[in-house]
Amino acid sequence: MNRFAFELSSYTLKTFSGFSKANIKILGKHHIPDGSVIFTANHFTRIETIFLPYHIHNITKKEIWSLAAAELFDVPVLQGFLKNLGGVSTGDPHRDELILKTLLSGNVQWIIFPEGMMVKNKKLIKKDQFILTDEGTQRRPHTGAAIVALRCEFYRERLRRMKDMGEPEFERLVQLFEIENIDQVLARETHIVPVNITYYPASPKENILSKIARIVMKEPSKRVMDELMTEGNMLFSNMDINIRFGEPINIKGYLNDPYIESMLTVKRKIKFDDDISSKQIIRQFSITIMEKYMSTVYAMTTLNYDHVLAGILKHFPYRKEGIDIYEFKCKVYFAIDWLVSDKTCCVSDIFLENQIHLLTDDRFKRFADFFTIAENTNVIEIKEDKIFKDQTKFITQSNFHTIRIENPILVMVNELEPVKEVEKILKRVAQKPRDEIIGLVKDCILEKIEKDFVREYEDHYIEGESKEKRIGRPLFLKHENPIAAILLIHGYMAAPEEMKAFAHYLHEKAFTVYVPRLKGHGTAPEDLAETTYEQWIESVEEAFIVLRHSCKKIIVGGFSTGAGLALELSTRLDDIEAVFAVAPPMRLQDLGSYFVPAIDAWNAMIKKIRLDAIAKEFIENHPENPHINYIRNPIAGIHQLEKLMEYLEPKLKTIAKPTLVVQSRKDPVVNPRGTLKLFNRLGTDIKEYYIFDYDRHGILIGEGVKRIYKAIEMFIRQWI
Repeated sequence: MNRFAFELSSYTLKTFSGFSKANIKILGKHHIPDGSVIFTANHFTRIETIFLPYHIHNITKKEIWSLAAAELFDVPVLQGFLKNLGGVSTGDPHRDELILKTLLSGNVQWIIFPEGMMVKNKKLIKKDQFILTDEGTQRRPHTGAAIVALRCEFYRERLRRMKDMGEPEFERLVQLFEIENIDQVLARETHIVPVNITYYPASPKENILSKIARIVMKEPSKRVMDELMTEGNMLFSNMDINIRFGEPINIKGYLNDPYIESMLTVKRKIKFDDDISSKQIIRQFSITIMEKYMSTVYAMTTLNYDHVLAGILKHFPYRKEGIDIYEFKCKVYFAIDWLVSDKTCCVSDIFLENQIHLLTDDRFKRFADFFTIAENTNVIEIKEDKIFKDQTKFITQSNFHTIRIENPILVMVNELEPVKEVEKILKRVAQKPRDEIIGLVKDCILEKIEKDFVREYEDHYIEGESKEKRIGRPLFLKHENPIAAILLIHGYMAAPEEMKAFAHYLHEKAFTVYVPRLKGHGTAPEDLAETTYEQWIESVEEAFIVLRHSCKKIIVGGFSTGAGLALELSTRLDDIEAVFAVAPPMRLQDLGSYFVPAIDAWNAMIKKIRLDAIAKEFIENHPENPHINYIRNPIAGIHQLEKLMEYLEPKLKTIAKPTLVVQSRKDPVVNPRGTLKLFNRLGTDIKEYYIFDYDRHGILIGEGVKRIYKAIEMFIRQWI
């Protein structure tokens, strides 16, 4: 192998990678040992033959050679590139000799795809065994990687013993394997490192390659289009590619067999592969090792939305009247929560983020994109918020070379089969009755809310500054026979305690009331400084789902920033009866707030040059309710507040729910003229504006609050 050519090809691939939009994440690098290493990876596309050696080389700084399908070397354009990048044809008659020589030295590491083909259908399991199916033929995965590793470690140990015994066989083996540094060879060991590559989303899509093919070839075959749409999508879309390295399999321990032991020390010249008995023993060991690395490779599958949605859909009990879409969403949400909390499987980083959007507006299009694929391939039909599925699509295997286009949902399901425990979980969740899953999701969210609060409170607690836990803990006042549920949202730098009096008033009037804690609040200013307005929105959404699973009718309202969040929620969700906003912010009267973006930018700049000591991160705050509010105001927090207002302003015209706006005439924080401007921009035909002659911002606490409580109550009762 020409090292210069290898480095040049690697540089070319690096340059090409710069044009790719794929997001590649590498995990488990610490599992890669030094020495003689064979990487065994799953094989879904031809691209792995190229990009996997490149990324492993970046980690180990060693030459990475790989076995590639012989057919690739028939393409002149690819032949030279693959050879320079370390590709060796599976049809090369000298491949085993080459692998053994380079592997023993430890200066070259190898990639071997044990499936021996691209597993386009991802169908690997039959009768609890790894069985590969290719156009009607079935076979077990290759044991080649295991046999090569065993052969390598056998000769390493034989070299060690022949050297210690001073036998001429030692010199013969050194010359045979062209060993330059025997001490280096004897100091190392042979390992197999399992590698899993998971793609999301992995469904084929039109891309520049497929479009060019349609023009040049006029009528390209389905197989060609399948490959171009799948692999082109990986290169030219924002696909997530997770490359995960598992714990290495140490090969030395597999030589502990009496017959193998005798062969290691025999003085005469032997050829390991010609001995019938050793071949039988090695064959048994290689099958055991193959089962181990195959199981590990697929146990490391990075679970993503494709897996969970396809798995839930497959196992969802048949219903003549169709599957309720919201029930389906709840089962997906609960399954993801279960998988994350279980901690025994590998999950996408996306799953570690808040998943509440799955139950509200699906703003990241997780369901929309999946349903589109499923409908376009006739797996489902959606009518009036009901899913009607064709269960045969989960049983009948499509053509091997076109399945990724014809039935990508089945490919997603197939990838789950080796991860048996995960499929069991998804089946169990999918088959739960509707009422049970609704209750489980509610309990799950409430538990998450409590855990989040306790963790954030403990992480950010400041002696003498943080309030008691009861101030920040969410408030859930249930009514046995509620006439409706009310979501009450507190303001910026405040906590649920701010809404406590109003919440109890409404509860006494036969309402179920939930007062959530906005993330970053009720703990310490440092917590708020690390929080985004999108996370405040998620806090509100979690509370809304709790109420949705408690009552049929929901009213949403809030104070100050909470009012803005209530209005924002009503722009996206249909099942809200009405909304009220007390002192909603359009602009802040405090002139200093206008300089927040500049101060925030200044802070970011000086942090980069490590001048944290002079960064003005907090400004002193003199709240009306110091027993509730923070006494320090994070600049970053004000910036998020302004971003929320900027985000909300253009959406006001989309509000169609009955809306009440309440404002204090002499509010020292929120400009009443800005509130009136906000009111006028509301798109709803039913809106009311009440102004009270108070000279404070917090008009839901203190003197005269009953007048405001009553006014809001009367408005609410009109819409329930």
